Amino acid sequence: MKLEVTDNALNWFNDEMDAEKGDTFRFFVRYGGNSPVQSGFSLGVTKETAQDVATSLDKDGITFFIENKDLWFFDQHDLKVDIDQGDGTLSFYYSK
Repeated sequence: MKLEVTDNALNWFNDEMDAEKGDTFRFFVRYGGNSPVQSGFSLGVTKETAQDVATSLDKDGITFFIENKDLWFFDQHDLKVDIDQGDGTLSFYYSK
């Protein structure tokens, strides 16, 4: 599984979550919402220490990761994290 965080998304993390070099952010599955890959579930993001990492990406000294226990959610899709140009919110895009 490939994880991509765009430059625009990185700027969002810097502005909205006060990201600094050395920080780690986990994308995790949460019950509720909807996604194109799993009905009734969606992704959340939290600042926490990496554990049992399935995939990760270091971008400008900030680490983004997904844990093994959440891989089922992606159903063999890659994840691209970007900004919705319409409303400026963090958005998740899935591709095989």
